[in-house]
Amino acid sequence: MMMNMLIIFMMYMIGNMIFVSKHKHLLIVLLSLEFIVLSIFFLMMIYLMMINNNNMYMLMVFMVFSVCEGALGLSILVLMIRTHGNDYFQSYNLI
Repeated sequence: MMMNMLIIFMMYMIGNMIFVSKHKHLLIVLLSLEFIVLSIFFLMMIYLMMINNNNMYMLMVFMVFSVCEGALGLSILVLMIRTHGNDYFQSYNLI
């Protein structure tokens, strides 16, 4: 059980490192955020199994919000590619 927690913690840390270091393309940032969400989902699943909670509706709610977050990120990516031609953060001005 502790090995699983260590692997999930490493997944979370790797996702955070990619999120911090690779900020040139929006697609890589979105993929690292989804990787972080996936590791948090696994952590919640193991935690709910450890406390013997058979009621895992919280995982369903978490997945609904994470899918909505992913769809919103993809729509922002498509909008950015349509307006600016690429997904570089440096190619447009925020002001």
